[in-house]
Amino acid sequence: MPSTFRIPKAGVTGLYGRAMSAYARRTYGQIPDNAYVLWHHRPVLKAVLKFEQRVATWRALDPTLKSYAQLASAGVIGCSWCLDFGYFLAHNEGLDLAKVREVPRWRESDVFTPLERDVLEYAEAMSTTPLTVTDELVARLIDQLGTPAVVELTQMIALENMRSRFNSAAGLQSQGYSDVCELPLAVPSADVMRS
Repeated sequence: MPSTFRIPKAGVTGLYGRAMSAYARRTYGQIPDNAYVLWHHRPVLKAVLKFEQRVATWRALDPTLKSYAQLASAGVIGCSWCLDFGYFLAHNEGLDLAKVREVPRWRESDVFTPLERDVLEYAEAMSTTPLTVTDELVARLIDQLGTPAVVELTQMIALENMRSRFNSAAGLQSQGYSDVCELPLAVPSADVMRS
């Protein structure tokens, strides 16, 4: 389903626009729909891109756990664009796609380890309103991952909340990124949909 663009799609123009478009096409095969929305406010666009570049350098948390957490958060919020793009990134990072597909319905799946299940539970708990994070869950994660990794995990989930809420509010829908990896968008479990 194409994006509805509640915030109108801007024309990406000028030298900076050509450079950004060329990079996006080379890296992702197309310009992400959120770039058309962010283009309306270049200082916001540049700040988001700079922050995302810095986030990409964080290394305290296992990248697979990071991907699972972001996908779980996007699933709770219901951002089809973020799930689509997240599957594409997981494919490019070489993650087990059969397992990635199970993230939105992890509670019913038997493919996840106890640590992965804790990470997925934490991502869901941080992505609901009101938050449902417990002291026990955070303590288990610190015991298993260490404090720096839990700080990174917490920030990654918070960042995915920002991404998913922005993209959903802007009317962005799946853009077909997951078609590359032949991974259909999964539907979140019934438990998440009731939250």
